[in-house]
Parts: sequence; C-alpha cells; structure tokens
Amino acid sequence: MALSKVEKLEALRREALLGGGEKRKEKQHAQGKLTARERIDILLDKGTFVEIDAFVKHRSSDFGLDKQKYLGDGIVTGFGKINGRPVYVFSQDFTVFGGSLSETHAEKMVKIMDLAMKNGVPIIGLNDSGGARIQEGVASLGGYAEVFWRNSMASGVIPQISAIMGPCAGGAVYSPAITDFTFMVKNTSFMFVTGPNVVKTVTHEEVTSEELGGAMAHNTKSGVAHRACENDVSCLNAIRSLMTYLPQNCEEKSPKQASKAPAKAKADALDTLVPENANKPYDMHEVIAGIMDENSFFEIHPHYADNIIVGFARLDGRSVGIVANQPLSLAGCLDINASAKAARFVRFCDAFNIPLVVFEDVPGFLPGTDQEWGGIIKHGAKLLYAFCEATVPKVTVITRKAYGGAYDVMNSKHIRADYNIAWPTAEIAVMGVKGAVEIIFKNEISTAEDAEATQKALEEDYQEKFGNPYRAAERGFIDDVIYPSETRDKLIKAFEVIQTKVDSVPRKKHDNLPL
Repeated sequence: MALSKVEKLEALRREALLGGGEKRKEKQHAQGKLTARERIDILLDKGTFVEIDAFVKHRSSDFGLDKQKYLGDGIVTGFGKINGRPVYVFSQDFTVFGGSLSETHAEKMVKIMDLAMKNGVPIIGLNDSGGARIQEGVASLGGYAEVFWRNSMASGVIPQISAIMGPCAGGAVYSPAITDFTFMVKNTSFMFVTGPNVVKTVTHEEVTSEELGGAMAHNTKSGVAHRACENDVSCLNAIRSLMTYLPQNCEEKSPKQASKAPAKAKADALDTLVPENANKPYDMHEVIAGIMDENSFFEIHPHYADNIIVGFARLDGRSVGIVANQPLSLAGCLDINASAKAARFVRFCDAFNIPLVVFEDVPGFLPGTDQEWGGIIKHGAKLLYAFCEATVPKVTVITRKAYGGAYDVMNSKHIRADYNIAWPTAEIAVMGVKGAVEIIFKNEISTAEDAEATQKALEEDYQEKFGNPYRAAERGFIDDVIYPSETRDKLIKAFEVIQTKVDSVPRKKHDNLPL
C-alpha cells in the first residue's frame, strides 16, 4: 500500500535522522565522539535549530555509488541560535561515507556560507571528515575550492569558527586555516596535509596521527589551532563562550553584558605586583584578572608562544581584546611565533570593532641566529603593521619594561594609540640600563681605576634618569602615570570617550602585509 504524502514526509525525516545507521553511530560513540546532530544540539540553544537540505542526495553513479545514497549526503546544515543570537552551522557526519566531501556535500556548505554572508551572521563549522570523496574525482576538489573562496570572501565580514572533531586531512585543512578560530578535541581529532603513511614513504619518518597533527601538536607546535578541548562537549561549550565576545558581523560594535568588577583584593594587589628587581618575573594573568571584569578572560592560543598573551575579556561589560607580554616566558620578549600570534589577533579585533587593551612589559625582540634567520624582522613587522592599521579604540598600559623597537611595536602613541598610561614601575628606554651604560660610557669604564664601581655608579645614574616613565610623560608619549590599582577606573573612563572614535586608513585596493 502506497504511503500518503504526510506519511512519506515522516518516513523521509526519520531516514534523514538515521545518518549512516545505528551501527555506525555506535561506532562513533565508541571512539569518544558525538554524532553530527548531537553536536548541533549541544552547540545551539535548545529547540532553535532549523535544518536546510536534509533531503539532498549525491548524484554520482561511478564505483557503485548509485547503490549507496543517504539523505543529507554526510553533512547536516542549517541555522539556530547561541545565547539568543543567530548563527549558521554545518556539521559533517562521519557515519556517512566517513564524512567525505562530495559535490553535493560541498553545495550544502556553500549554500549556508552564502546565506551567512548575505545576512551578516557568524558561521560555525564542525569538521569530521575523511577528506575528498575519491570516487567523485575532480568534482569533489572543485567543491573544496568553492568553499575556500567563500571562506576568503567572508573573512573580516562575519566571524568564522571551526571545530575539528575528527579527521581533517588534505584539502580539508585549508577551510579551517582561513577561518578565524580553530578548536580541536584531544585524542579524537587531527589535521594534516599529508598523513603518517605518506610522511613515512617520502621522509622515512615514523609518526602517529596524534603526533603529526593532533590537538596538542597544533596547539603547542604549529599554532594552527587556538584551543585544545578534552572532549566534544567541552569543545562545543567553549565555542558558545567565545561567541559571547564577538559581534555578529563587521558592522556591529562589540557586545556588552552586565559588568562585574574584579575582587577588591585582586585590584589592590596590583600596587605591589611588579617586583623591585627588574629581572624578576611576575604573571601578567594577575594584571588582567585585577583589571578586567571578574572571570571574564577567554584566552586564545594559551599553549602557543606563551611569551605573549592574547584573548577576550570584558571591561565594564564591554568585550575587548587583550594583548599582553608575559614576563614568565622568555622575559616577555617578542619572537617570531609571538609576533605572528598577536598580529593575527589584533587584525581580527580590528576587523570586528573590538577595542584593544595592551599590557606592556617587553625588553625587546628575542636575539639569536634562529630568530634572525627565521625572519624575526619580517614577523615582528606583522605585529607592528597590525597595530598601525588598526582603527578601533586602542589603549596601552606599560607595567614595566618598554625597550627599543618593541616599545614602538606594542601600540605606542606614535602609531595612533588613543590612550597610553604607565605605572610608576615603568621603564621606557632604548635598552636596559646595563647595556646602555656599557655603550655610552665604554671609554670611562675601561680607563677607570675601579671599573666595577664606576660602572655601578653610572648604571644608578642612568636608572635614575631613564629607568622611569617620566621622560616619556614629559614629551606626551604617555598620557598619565598612575597607581596600578587605578587602572580599571582609568580605562573605563577612557573607553567612554573613545568608543565613538572615527579613524581610517588611506584608500587602497588592499594592503600588502609583510607575510
């Protein structure tokens, strides 16, 4: 007996929900992974998901594919809400052809990417795919290219977030690489252009998938990924948290929530946080915690280039981007990785109207042949360029060292920072005291009867004259010298004024960032 029209629709809906079948779902769970639809249910507000293209099937007939057709073709697409705000989402279904990308699979992705762009809504991709569907040949490769083009066009227009929740290999890795933030799941996700077998064949290296492209490999070594999460649920919840700091698109201001000042003890502790000994480190996270809204800091790249800290926080409820030198690592020096990490973050914040707060304690650029031959000049210039071109409100707090070219790079007044303040512990100079004295007074020291005592006296004199923020304040290079515990109040008042800032860069087709 033929099904009625209503019964047919119901049967097709049930079929679409099955994906690759119960056995493959069980296998997914056995590997510690959620299914494509379970992930969407956790990511989005309950009951808000609206699916698009649930009835799509692939159009291939080669290699027996005409006998293997599944509704949805290995990807679930649609829209819903996170914390009440709309997002578009796609979630690859590994239970159908290993989540491999076919022509129709790509068409589904492309459709919602176009809709996200048109409507000014963020897009989130949950990746779990074996790569291109080999049976379809160049059609699947063309599908990837269509996706990449849209990633590029959407860059700086809407936030694009990628979660790697299974395999992501070959051409599949380039879409996440273009997006703004990439989250990975420990032990169940990996990314690489060529897998362990190819590596072994070509280079004779023995390496596992986890070692080559696992979550921690990309969070600590390559910097490709921004966060490593313990499991699928924590990954999806982390994305939900991130979205609270981001506007919907490049036309919106950064979002604002209710404000909660940090504990008084944290704020008061700032007055004694910086050690008397300029060579003794302290944790810049404590500075952030004592100034920003309570428990509001969401760090990006916490395991990569930890000599610089970047992330989002709230100041009086308003979302801001934080860039901070970390004295606990390499004394806070800027190196290749730190420069690239911070530069990309600054450019993201500028693209999406998120004000920047810089906490500066930098003795300079990291010296050494590895750095010079690796291109520290070019990579350091990326960070300089990013701050120079940023037109969002941007402020700098110098907590201690601000030496040499690194002083200029870290959002100095000279590159159009809006409000620059310093703590009494700040030292703004061309270089550290010892090095400066040895250069300036080389002859006096070498001819002195007691060279050691002479050098010490000269260092004390130099420290008194230049190892402070007041020479810079005299010239207006910093706007004020304040008690550390005043910082939060000063920044809030400054942002009240500069939030309406209007600035621009010269008209051009596009810039030529030193890549």
